[in-house]
Amino acid sequence: MKVLLLLVTCLSLTACIFGQSSEVKRAEKILQDFQCNNIESNQLATSSITNFHQQALAVNKEKAATYIEQYKNGEDLFDIPLDEVVQQKYQLYKKACQALGGVASAKEQIVIGASDENK
Repeated sequence: MKVLLLLVTCLSLTACIFGQSSEVKRAEKILQDFQCNNIESNQLATSSITNFHQQALAVNKEKAATYIEQYKNGEDLFDIPLDEVVQQKYQLYKKACQALGGVASAKEQIVIGASDENK
């Protein structure tokens, strides 16, 4: 009976470790998308709102990276999966990027004129 209990405990701990590993991989993949393109910071007008969005870019990316590192070190910070937390930070990052006139991800495909050709 003790052997069975020990076996079940080991298997459940192993499953938790693999579950966390896939969460970290998904979160790291999202972190790679934290890129704001087509912004020339020297051409941006200096204003409090511009400074706010520039800080939002830096802070959200830094927080996402910190959360991933803390999670790798065994700290369980949130009640929701890590990749969802990083996705939320990415959404804030993307909004700040767009507010500065940038494009958040070069991987996004934009279809232009697909419906205009049929008119």
